[in-house]
Amino acid sequence: MKGKMTRLKQFPVRIAPHQKRDLRTQFGALCYRVRKDKVEVLLITTRGRGNWIIPRGWPIEDATPTEAAEREAWEEAGVEGQAMPECVGLYSYTKEQDDGEQLPCMVAVFPVKVKKLRDEFPEAGQRRRKWVSLKKAAEIVENAELARIIRAFVPGKGA
Repeated sequence: MKGKMTRLKQFPVRIAPHQKRDLRTQFGALCYRVRKDKVEVLLITTRGRGNWIIPRGWPIEDATPTEAAEREAWEEAGVEGQAMPECVGLYSYTKEQDDGEQLPCMVAVFPVKVKKLRDEFPEAGQRRRKWVSLKKAAEIVENAELARIIRAFVPGKGA
């Protein structure tokens, strides 16, 4: 509904203590489709350990958060779709850099309605992807905050 502010119910977010004091922002894409009146989300694996996550990445110069989420969905999962402008939640995690540095990150999650899924995309050979129900997705992602966001997700509404 245009013009109406969606009320976001945000659960507490835990930020672990780190040696580095700054918090990095990322934008994530909760890629979804509706099949037979059931919502499914597209999960991808991390490149390192193969954990199930959603596409996410750093802010992009001259791009809005939703544009950045759409770009991550394309680059990491081959998704062509439309990001919704309402953030459905925030979650934190620690990103380990190639040099071993630990960066605390906060991810703002935007729903992306999938229009098309391509087989050829920038990170196609580096990740696996799969469609799962909201319940199954919440069970297999390791991050508890992300699991809560997924569990509470309703297309077209804030969590």
